[in-house]
Amino acid sequence: MDPILDLPPRPEPFFSQTPPGALEDLRVRLRATRWPDAPADAGWSFGTDLDYLGELVAYWADGFDWPAQEAALARLPRFRVRLGGLGIHFVHVRAAAPAGPVLPLVLSHGWPDSFWRYAKVIPLLTDPGAHGADPADAFHVVVPDMPGFGYSDHPTGPPLDSIAVAGLWAELMRVLGYARFGAAGGDMGSHVSRYLGLDNPNRVVAVHRTDAGIPVFTGDPADLAPEERAWIEGAAAWGATEGAYAAMHRTKPQTAAFGLTDSPAGLAAWIVEKLRAWSDCDGDVERRFTKDEILTNITLYWLTGTIGSSMRMYRANAAIPPAQHARRVEVPSGFSLFRGDIVRPPRAWLERTTNAVRVTEPPRGGHFAPFEEPELYAEELRAFFRPYRTAATGFSP
Repeated sequence: MDPILDLPPRPEPFFSQTPPGALEDLRVRLRATRWPDAPADAGWSFGTDLDYLGELVAYWADGFDWPAQEAALARLPRFRVRLGGLGIHFVHVRAAAPAGPVLPLVLSHGWPDSFWRYAKVIPLLTDPGAHGADPADAFHVVVPDMPGFGYSDHPTGPPLDSIAVAGLWAELMRVLGYARFGAAGGDMGSHVSRYLGLDNPNRVVAVHRTDAGIPVFTGDPADLAPEERAWIEGAAAWGATEGAYAAMHRTKPQTAAFGLTDSPAGLAAWIVEKLRAWSDCDGDVERRFTKDEILTNITLYWLTGTIGSSMRMYRANAAIPPAQHARRVEVPSGFSLFRGDIVRPPRAWLERTTNAVRVTEPPRGGHFAPFEEPELYAEELRAFFRPYRTAATGFSP
């Protein structure tokens, strides 16, 4: 084989700088929003609250400083590399002051977010000594944007499912010189982390997740523990009342993509309702996210045009064969089930489907725990991965 062609792909530094014209176009669209009516006193009961969205959109148009937020994100070391024919954007931060074996850790996000989910927690994991924790608990942290999210390429053919994305992440860690590593994630990132452990058990030392996803069980219900049956029934009830977005994503994502890609107010309504419903905010979304934080996440979707491509991953995951869901993760697995998260699984299910060696229930935080409660989340990862750090010997520097 030609040795030049056999070389691994080379990550290149990545910097984003939004053209002023793109921001002016956004402001024009925001100011020209055509608003729907809403029943009197509907609040959030019919979906996104009209009054709150009006306030958010007005701030987005005339108060939000995207260049300042973009500059803050640019302080993270960011790169792009070609994997599987796609340009993949990722953050890569090495441990600041190693005090022992350093475990590489790949963090996988979900929807509706991107590498944004982990922006607050990265410094706590890479430099714990500077934040009142043990320097020996430092990680080398890698946070990729999934294909079709953030600054990664949009697949032009069929969307990739979580199994395929896990394969890309395994290759990314190889390119970065990490022979063995830990994996963690939530939402769709929980599925990606699961498949990393399933398909790379000789490389993934342990897997940490904040949820187990929506349950898929094809066996005899009589074999389930009572708490498992109750959880599956509860998940189905949640899907009937809260899962319309997912049904659209799984079946006809392109239809919704037209409106959400054309209307920034529509995009904000689609995303902020989930930030509120899934976070530990007691109905007040700004108890967990400032307007600047909400709009940074939404603006990433707007400027990259990724709402349609991100939704298509639901369709890909819906086609994963049942046999894949039935596979048991034998790699040591940990779960932090934050109090305010949705569809929280019982321990019996976690032990049925994984080698669950640690399950905790932090008292605060929801579906976006790394952003809502970065200190708690960082401590959960430090505690879970601590026994597996000796597996880090032999990593490339």
